Amino acid sequence: MKAIKCENVTKTYKKKKALDRLNVSIEAGKIVGLVGRNGAGKTTWMKVVAGMVKESKGSVEVFGEHPFNNLRISANSVYIDDRMSFPATLTLEEILMEGKRFYQYWDHDLALRLFDYFGFERGERHHTLSKGRESIFHMIFGLATRCSLTIFDEPTTGMDAAVRKDFYRALLKDYLSSPRTIVLSTHHLEEMEDILEEVLLLHKGKLLLQTSMDELKEYAVRLTAPLEILRPWTRNREILYEQLPEERNSCVIVRNDWTETEQTEMRKEGIRIAPVSASDVCVYMTEDKVGRGGIDDVFDRSENR
Repeated sequence: MKAIKCENVTKTYKKKKALDRLNVSIEAGKIVGLVGRNGAGKTTWMKVVAGMVKESKGSVEVFGEHPFNNLRISANSVYIDDRMSFPATLTLEEILMEGKRFYQYWDHDLALRLFDYFGFERGERHHTLSKGRESIFHMIFGLATRCSLTIFDEPTTGMDAAVRKDFYRALLKDYLSSPRTIVLSTHHLEEMEDILEEVLLLHKGKLLLQTSMDELKEYAVRLTAPLEILRPWTRNREILYEQLPEERNSCVIVRNDWTETEQTEMRKEGIRIAPVSASDVCVYMTEDKVGRGGIDDVFDRSENR
C-alpha cells in the first residue's frame, strides 16, 4: 500500500515555487530520510503531506486520501518540528495526557518511560525548556502517538551527540515493535544511515533522487589520478564533482556504474578508487556548479587580486 503518493505537486508562495512538479511515491511501513540543502522544499513538502498546507497544483494522497483538512488523516498522522507550541497553562505531564485523549494508538507507558529516562519533571512547562530539551520532548510526543504516518522535521535540533544517539536507538526500537511509516528530514544523514531504509533528495523543489540507503552508499566513487589517465574513463559519465589542478593528481567524483573488471583495469592504470559517503553524494549532487565555483575559489580569487 502507498503511504504517500504525490504527482506533479507544485506549491507557490508569492510567485516563488517551493515545490516544482514534485513526484514522490512511498510504500507504507518504511523509515524514509528526507535530505537536501536549506530552501530545497523539505518542510513545505512535509507540511503538504501532513495536511497542514494545501498544494497549489498536482495530486497528493496519504493512504489513498487527500490530506488537507482531512480529520481522518489528521488523527492518524503527526508532524513534529522545532516550532511546536503547546498551551502555556499545561504542564508537560498534562500535555502527554492530552495526547492520550486525541491519538487512538497513543502509548502512554512509552511516553512516561521516555519522559523519566530523559529526566523531565512532571510540573515543568513547555515554554521553559531549552532548545535541546524541547526537541527531546517533541521526540517523545511524536513516538508515543504511534501514528500510521509520523513526520519528524529536523527532530534533533539542539540535541547533543549522546542524546541524538539515544533518539535514533529509541526510534528504531519503537519502529520494530510498532511498524509504521516514518519520514525524517535531517542534516545528519551520516548518523542515520543504520536506521533509514530509503532516502529522498530534494533540490530546488524537485525530487533529485529516490533510492535505498544501501544504494546511496554505493552511488559514487572518488577517482584520483593524472588528468590524462582519468579522461578516457570519465568521458560520457555522470560527474558529480571534479578538481583538476594543473600540476598534481586530479580528483573526480563520478557515478559508480563500472563493472569489477573495469575497476580492476582502472587500478592497473594507476587510478585510485575510493568510496564516497552517502552524505557527501547528496552534497555533490546539489552543488550549484554555475558561476560560483567552490569555497576554495573565494580565497583563490582574493589571493590573486
